[in-house]
Amino acid sequence: MGLYLRSTVAALLAATCTVPVAGTPHAAQLDPQQLAGERVIYSYSGLTPPQSLLDRISAGEAAGVIFFRDNISSPAQISSVIGQLKQANATSPVRAPLLLMTDQEGGQVRRLPGEPALSEKQIGESADPRAAATQAGNGAAQNLSGVGMNVNLAPVLDVYRTEGDFADQYQRSYSKDPAVVSDLGQAFISAQQQGGVAATAKHFPGLGSAPRGANTDNEPVTLNVPLSTLRSVDEAPYPAAIGAGVKLVMMSWAIYPALDAARPAGLSPIVVRQELRERLGFPGVTVTDALEAGALRQFGDTGQRAVSAASAGMDLILASGHDPAQGDAAANALAVAYQSGKLDQADFTAAADRVTTLRSSLR
Repeated sequence: MGLYLRSTVAALLAATCTVPVAGTPHAAQLDPQQLAGERVIYSYSGLTPPQSLLDRISAGEAAGVIFFRDNISSPAQISSVIGQLKQANATSPVRAPLLLMTDQEGGQVRRLPGEPALSEKQIGESADPRAAATQAGNGAAQNLSGVGMNVNLAPVLDVYRTEGDFADQYQRSYSKDPAVVSDLGQAFISAQQQGGVAATAKHFPGLGSAPRGANTDNEPVTLNVPLSTLRSVDEAPYPAAIGAGVKLVMMSWAIYPALDAARPAGLSPIVVRQELRERLGFPGVTVTDALEAGALRQFGDTGQRAVSAASAGMDLILASGHDPAQGDAAANALAVAYQSGKLDQADFTAAADRVTTLRSSLR
């Protein structure tokens, strides 16, 4: 972030006293910029994290980092980088481990070499699917924890509809049968979390009905699924995941007219607060999909998207554009919205507290 912008934000926040976040370790007192940072996952490009990101972490102004293939040349290299990030975090007033995450779903969608080798579809079609899902969860936990990561943005709980559709084309769905997806997703989650790596069920309320090419990363997607089908098919795997104690749920950026015809799921309080929190009883951390997604092109700039997501009930904002400046823009907008009262302060603090509780539960 530029010096001028940083000083401008600081000036806006200077009059505010530090704010206690209930349940944080050692009764940490967080100022608005730290509270906002507790809501943002950062990213960067290349093999070396920039000093600006290390400084943010040291100041307690970042919840964590997501890693992509361009950040990883080998397990030894990324392990060394994670050591740097953890060293920066040692001075953070939040006093909790960073959320260090990647997409290690299995099959074609893996950022690290190694487990899980099987795709979700291969697991679903194996001779003993539950055993294979359990092994995949164990393998993911061992692989990620081996380099110092503690969150996996997996499993995918989308229930695909036809061969080669969006969820099936990269074999990212266990089955067309929601009962099978429910069972195998639960097995993966339980095994992985027993191995010390938090699991993320995605993409709520479900992308299984999306046709091939309907990719929210690139463009807006509307899924006209009846509410009865959304609940009996697409959302059906989530109660088992929640029952297994899944620590995070990632929201979809598709629009579901049966729930909210105006906003993507991750920007919709109807989907986040009513459908996921109230109807299904999810108590954990909600995380957006990529904030830079093409599906959000009509919903403002980075800061506006971050504030809209937080207003809808999202706890973590995934600034995954390979640029720490994107995370800064999201965090600065959240801090100003908190300071001005545009975002409810009690709700904001509760979200930050859920994130800190998650961080404190991990290594």
